[in-house]
Parts: sequence; structure tokens; C-alpha cells
Amino acid sequence: MIASRIMQSIVRKGRGAIFAPSDFLDIGSRASVDRALSRLADQGVIRRLTRGLYDYPKHSSRFSALAPTADDIARAVARKDNQVLLPSPAMAANQLGLSTQVPSNPTYMTNGPTRTKKVGQQVIQFRNASPKTLVGAGSKTGTVFQALRYVGKDRVDDQVIGKIARALDAKDRALLAKQSRHVPAWMHPVVEQIIARV
Repeated sequence: MIASRIMQSIVRKGRGAIFAPSDFLDIGSRASVDRALSRLADQGVIRRLTRGLYDYPKHSSRFSALAPTADDIARAVARKDNQVLLPSPAMAANQLGLSTQVPSNPTYMTNGPTRTKKVGQQVIQFRNASPKTLVGAGSKTGTVFQALRYVGKDRVDDQVIGKIARALDAKDRALLAKQSRHVPAWMHPVVEQIIARV
């Protein structure tokens, strides 16, 4: 039965997983997957977040369902729509500890259309960006390039370089060196200094 096979797949993903009907098209047709997910949502087994997006909610110690993070929602939306995703420069700087400012609405750069998605109480913005801006999408290196954009050419100092370097492992450094060919020229010496820090 399609619903039980979908449920097995959801349980394997674990609590907190977010998914779309397209994630289960290897199990059944789109119409049958939609029906099965709708039934599971009606039974309270999974939760419908917004049109075409569900989650298998985590629960707090008081048994109330926890809201998914903006990051998890954004990644699920991008996967559903087959798009790449990067945090905005301000978000990237915050994630790497270079800024204490938290954007009021989480904003992501994407190769998809500019749009706003409301999921529960969360408002998530997606902004269309050029391929040059999306270098490193899907990896920590992309977050580094975005954070450098936020800091700006004239404000990169030893402290910034040190913080970024500490956030990267050897694999990240190798990828950073490789991808830096595609970023603005002013970032090249900055990337060299980050990689040189051990």
C-alpha cells in the first residue's frame, strides 16, 4: 500500500524532516502520493506546512509539535522546485559569527524567482541571484563568499579572517580555493589568507 510505504520512508528520514510529494514519486503516481500524504496529514501523523510541503514534526518535552526552522523549510522548498540555495549575505555573516544582527525575515539567494513564502508564522524570502552570486551554493564555502560580500572589501580584517578560518575544515578549504576562481577579484587575497590559517 502506497501510504504505508510513504510512511516507512518518512520515518527513515526522522523527526523534523520536511518533504514534498515529489520526494515519493518512486513509490507511486503524483495523484496517489498526494492522496496518501493528505490522508496522513488528516490523521495527524504528518503536518501540512503549506501547499505541497509537509513535515514529520519533532515534539517538545510537553508533546507540542515544534515549528521547523527557516533553514529546513528553505532547503525543502529549493529541493522541491529543483533550485539552488544560499543564505543572504546578512544571514551568512550571522551564521559565521561575523555579525550579531539577525535579519527579521530569513532571506535566501536562489536561481529561482524572487518570491515570499509564508509557512506558519514564518515569512521566508527568496531572491533571484546571478550564477556568480550563487558560487558555492549547497556548501559552507557559499556561506563564506556571501559573508564576505556582507563585510565588504574594505572591512575584512584579521579577526574576520580568523573567524572564517576556524569554521572550515580541510575539505572546506580545498573547495574554497577551487571555487574562488569564480568570485570577485578582491576576494582572492582574502581567500588565500583564510586558507593559510591553520
